[in-house]
Amino acid sequence: MKHLLNTLYVTTQGAYLAREGETIVVRIEHETKLRVPIHTLSGVVCFGQVSMSPPLMALCAEKAVGVSFLSTHGRFLARVEGPVSGNVLLRREQYRRADNEKHSTAVARSVVAGKIANGRTVLLRALRDHESMGGREEVERASTEMGRSIARLEPAVSLDVVRGIEGEAASLYFNVFDNLVVAQKEDFSFRGRSRRPPLDNLNALLSFVYTLLVHDVESALEGVGLDPSVGFLHRDRPGRAGLALDLMEELRPVLADRLVLSLVNRQQVRAKGFAVSETGAVSMDDDTRKEVLVSWQKRKQDEIVHPFIEEKIPLGLVPHVQALLLARHLRGDLDAYPPFFWR
Repeated sequence: MKHLLNTLYVTTQGAYLAREGETIVVRIEHETKLRVPIHTLSGVVCFGQVSMSPPLMALCAEKAVGVSFLSTHGRFLARVEGPVSGNVLLRREQYRRADNEKHSTAVARSVVAGKIANGRTVLLRALRDHESMGGREEVERASTEMGRSIARLEPAVSLDVVRGIEGEAASLYFNVFDNLVVAQKEDFSFRGRSRRPPLDNLNALLSFVYTLLVHDVESALEGVGLDPSVGFLHRDRPGRAGLALDLMEELRPVLADRLVLSLVNRQQVRAKGFAVSETGAVSMDDDTRKEVLVSWQKRKQDEIVHPFIEEKIPLGLVPHVQALLLARHLRGDLDAYPPFFWR
């Protein structure tokens, strides 16, 4: 099992990243602010006006360190990567399975089962952790209905049916999500999911952390030789990482939603760190973004016992384990893809 490697997040505008031997050097106004050995990193994420030298891009590609460029608000712009690794036979099998309705439905069913189960666990943990939480009956009812949704997945025989069940469960989950916010209610109320752009503080947090998760999942898939663009639940669309979005579904409640709720309920982020543009889009300031990034890295250090491999691993390695399990399924080593179920 690989060691948990860190991601370097560069948010300072005007920063320039260069190569010195096997080291990444971060310079601001020609002054060196940071040196990081390349072997300690699994990825680099650049926000806004951050540039990188071609020699450093080549080093990252050679060492399989993914580089992503995002806008200052966290919107994905581009990704730089080296040659695709892994056996070409694995990718050919991935493409064959993606073109087959039966095989696609089987993988999609597993992914959605993991997503619904983990979302339900988020609700149950909130009920346990916050006894005075408002809307307890609504949350309990949603949890019960989501449990029934999982049972309905088993006989699902088409992608459309699976997507329908997933959509209903997601609606149940987000309809009670506001009840999980037990602090700063006026500043972080949730009235529904808004994406492009996020229209309130909580949606801005969710979208930002989801972007971080997508980066990690893409890196994990590339690490085992799978094509992040060709998914089973999310079908092909130019510019969309379908398989990364597939794997992300089961991990969002655990890695992203819980973190966002924790940041708000523990008052680690405040309303003053958010701004509304003329278009209504909500964005975070630099200090808030840095607080989220530090908390994200800490969250990935938390250890859990993986339910399938039954080993203790950091949460940050879960995307890599799931990518490996999916690759083993596609190779025929596993009869089905085992989703990640959070306990």
